[in-house]
Order: sequence, then structure tokens, then C-alpha cells
Amino acid sequence: MASCKRDQEQHYHEVFITKTVTIQPPPLVASPTFLPLSNLDSQCPALMYLVFFYREPVPASSSSSSSLFSSLKRGLEEALASWYPAAGRLRLSSHSGKFTLACRNGTGALLLQASTTARISDLGDLSQPNNFVDRLVFRPPLNASLEDTPLVVGQVTKFGCGGYAIGVGTNHALFDGVANYNFLNAWAGRAAGRRLQAMPPGQAEPVHDRGRLLELHGHQHGHDDDPAEFMAIDHLHQLIKQKQDPIILRNGEEKLVLRTFSVECAMVSRLKSKAMSGGTANCSSFEVVAAHMWKARTKALNIPNHRTVCLQFTVDARGRMHPPLPPSFAGNAFVLSSLLCTAAELDRLPLAALVLRIQAAKRAVTHAYVARYIAALGEAPRTSLPPLPELTMVSDWTKTPYHRVDFGAGEAAYVAPLATPMPQAAYFMQSPGEAGSVDVRIGLPEKTLSAFETYFLHGF
Repeated sequence: MASCKRDQEQHYHEVFITKTVTIQPPPLVASPTFLPLSNLDSQCPALMYLVFFYREPVPASSSSSSSLFSSLKRGLEEALASWYPAAGRLRLSSHSGKFTLACRNGTGALLLQASTTARISDLGDLSQPNNFVDRLVFRPPLNASLEDTPLVVGQVTKFGCGGYAIGVGTNHALFDGVANYNFLNAWAGRAAGRRLQAMPPGQAEPVHDRGRLLELHGHQHGHDDDPAEFMAIDHLHQLIKQKQDPIILRNGEEKLVLRTFSVECAMVSRLKSKAMSGGTANCSSFEVVAAHMWKARTKALNIPNHRTVCLQFTVDARGRMHPPLPPSFAGNAFVLSSLLCTAAELDRLPLAALVLRIQAAKRAVTHAYVARYIAALGEAPRTSLPPLPELTMVSDWTKTPYHRVDFGAGEAAYVAPLATPMPQAAYFMQSPGEAGSVDVRIGLPEKTLSAFETYFLHGF
């Protein structure tokens, strides 16, 4: 009897693929044969996944999940008229070692229809990672070559409760977070039948050409002794050199567990008040949460006081170049900024002082910084970083509220990112449950989770 029950539970959590189609741009779309990619595009040529959850059944205007699938299929085909690189494939030059994007190879994006008898309520808190959610996206076979892998994959899964999920994977070589958000809005708007004129400014006509960034590949700007121009990469080199120290920080090198910590609006307000009472004239939610989280993570990992610790965070370079890149630029335009100190100094610094340092690191991202950063990426070997417990990385998604991407059923109940190639990085996301609150998803060693929660949510 127990065995029968286990078999039923296993079947209950299966996901059945019922349809797979390849989506091409409309036949009359004129696109370049190849699109050269920049050093920023080449940092992480991997699929990044988001899963949109909708608790309510398919809208009344659609009689079934098949109708939803049809609208997503039509919407994606229409969106590819402007976002044609999403239907291409990556190519790696054996001569230069650089990536290009083949736009006219007829391969297309991939869209799947699926169903499960599971109910969305079975997943519990949607903000927390769940192994079942991995089944709601299409993952290419492990032996698939990069050149054969679709750059955009989508899967719509109907749940037994009538709700559904839309799992989307986009290759990071195509888009950064802003471009990905604009692409998904373009797809969703067409799937929902909204007129193009109703789309937000900057999203109607994406700019795919990377020419402005390609010009910087061999660029040497400024003086080698200007610390601002080497900040992020120089700090990484310092941490890697420090790693050769015989001290072993096992807390930061164990298998990481993903968790989401919700920073309520009231807590964000208290952090801002604390920073401003300490002498900061103004500050953003990102700045205070990042500063506070850096201290909490460093304490939770029990990093020795004499060790150098580093905070790195993404900065959108679109508006920092001269002339600026257009808001609709559809490639990768984010660079890392960085600040460094010892663990002891970090522990002593008040929140206001940390916020001021983060603001200074933001201001350091000038056109010259971006130029040197891009050139340095081209000079660095394409290898993954070793485990660096002293490195805290933050990617700010609060300006791309994915839960508001409307495929025709309004806002999603939640949008869950799946594990990324850098699970130790923290992702700041708008919480759909409360305006002004921030969900922080981060990978931590399991035995440090309780300490981090205490320091982060209660220790201020």
C-alpha cells in the first residue's frame, strides 16, 4: 500500500510535454547574416531561466491551455520580427575565439506545451526555490553543442488546479536584464493582442548592433595608475591572490543552498532612515539593502577580520557612455563596480559610511571606466572564478519588475529565477506582494543560513 502511494506521488509530480514547435521570424524580416557580439555579451553564454506563475485558470477569452499556447506562439513570432537575433544561434570563431550570432540559419526559438496533475499550492511558497520548478522549463540535452542550442526557449505548463506557469529561458549572450525585460514585454504584449503603440517607450524598436561596444575592445584609455579604471577586475585579482593564503574558509566553499529573504518595505524605510541619520543626504533602496547584506553575509560566513572582502554590483552603462547608448539597446551593457576593505573594517563601518562608498563606486563608472573594463575582459582568459567566499556579488533586478510582464492574464503571482551559473550572487527583485519591499535571492552554505537570516533580517 505504501509503495502504491509513493508511485502515485511520483506520477503526481510528473510533467508531460504535449507539443513542441519551432518559432521563426516572419518571412519578410530583413536581418543581417551575422551579428558580432561584444566582450560583455561573451561573459556568460548560457540560458538564464524565469518561471512566471499564474494561480488563476487561463483567461475566459481563451477556452483552454491550447489557446494560451497559440497566443504565445503567435506573439513570439510577431516579436521576432524586431527581436530577430533571438531566433539565431551562437557561433564561436576558432580563429579569434570570439562569439558571433548567426541570424539567418533558420533554426528559430523553441516553444513547448506541457501539463501536470500537480497543483500550484503543492509548491508552497513560490518565492522559495523548489526542485519541481526545474521541470517547468526546457533544458537542452547535456551533450548538445552551444551552436545547436536555441537562444530562447519557452514552456507553458497547465497545472491540475487550472493555474499555469510560463517558463522562459534566454541566453545571456543575447540580452542583459534590461534587454531581456524589454523582449519579454514585447512578446507578452503581442501575445495579449496589445497594440505596439501601447508598449512603453524604448521597447518598440530594439537596437541590436553592438558597434559602439565593439569599438572599445582594443581601447586603452587613461592611465594605468588610475585605480578607478581597474577597480572591479583589480579587486578580483586581489581576492584570487589572497586565496593562495593557507587559511581555508570552508563556510564559503561548501555546496550552496538557494534561499529568498524578503525585506519588507518597513525594513527598507528603517535602513534608509538609519543611513540618512548617519550623514547620508539621500540613498536608494538598493544602496542600503546591498550595504546591509554585505555586512550580514560576511558575518554569517565568519570571515576572519584580517581578510580582504569585496562587494561587486552591476551598473547599467547605457547612460554612462558618451554619447549614451539608447535605452532600447538590446545587448549586454552592464559592468561591475566594486569596493574593497578588510572584514574588520566592514564590521566597524556604520551603514551611512558604507552607503557613501557604494555611491562613490557607482559614480566611478564613467565612459573611461566602461571602455577599460570592456578591453580588459577581452584580455582575460575565459575561465570560471574559483570559490571566493570573500566576494559578495549583487545583481539589481528591482528596475525590471518581471511579475508585471502581462501575457494576457495580468500580473504573475510570482516570477522565480532558477539557479544561475553563479548561485552565490544575490539577486534583488521587486516583491509582488508589497510595493517597496525587496526579495533577495542568494546562495549560501546550508549551515550559515540561520546566521545570515539573523544578521540580515534582525541584526540592525
